[in-house]
Amino acid sequence: MDRNAYVDKLKAQIEEWNAEIDKMQAQAHKAQAEARIKYETQLKEMRDQRDQAEEKMREARQASENAWQDMSTSMTAAWDNISDGFRNAMKRFQ
Repeated sequence: MDRNAYVDKLKAQIEEWNAEIDKMQAQAHKAQAEARIKYETQLKEMRDQRDQAEEKMREARQASENAWQDMSTSMTAAWDNISDGFRNAMKRFQ
């Protein structure tokens, strides 16, 4: 996958995650005090994962074409780990 397509894919995923975070934030506001603490903990984890993803997207966007070729495999592996972490945090809400 070329760099621009990859960055577009990352951006779309981050936008989806932002929507999920917003939805969970609304649920957290409705929750009882004890549950709210759990929601806030999970929301922080999700935001941290999203922030890591945004950093990877910036790295991909700023990479030269030659650098992109060298880093694309490791970038994909890092992105997969971030995605897994975000999904795991979301599952704890359900």
